[in-house]
Amino acid sequence: MQSIIIGLLIIIAGFFLVIKTEWFIRIVGINYWAERWFGTEGGTRMFYKLLGILFCFIGFLTMTGLIKPMVMSIITPLFGRLK
Repeated sequence: MQSIIIGLLIIIAGFFLVIKTEWFIRIVGINYWAERWFGTEGGTRMFYKLLGILFCFIGFLTMTGLIKPMVMSIITPLFGRLK
């Protein structure tokens, strides 16, 4: 039950970040790294929208209980079997 609530909160945060990007930019400001790599016309907006979509994805993984197996499948080949 706890993972469902945490997952929903992460999804809501990601959804809010995608929908209210302009408000978030006014509060936080321009991300110069994103402007450099994504372009000067809306690079920060694209970065925050992609970050929101990533939050939604992580929220769904948390809700379904798949976050731990996914992280372990990424980490295990890199560092070997954790004891």
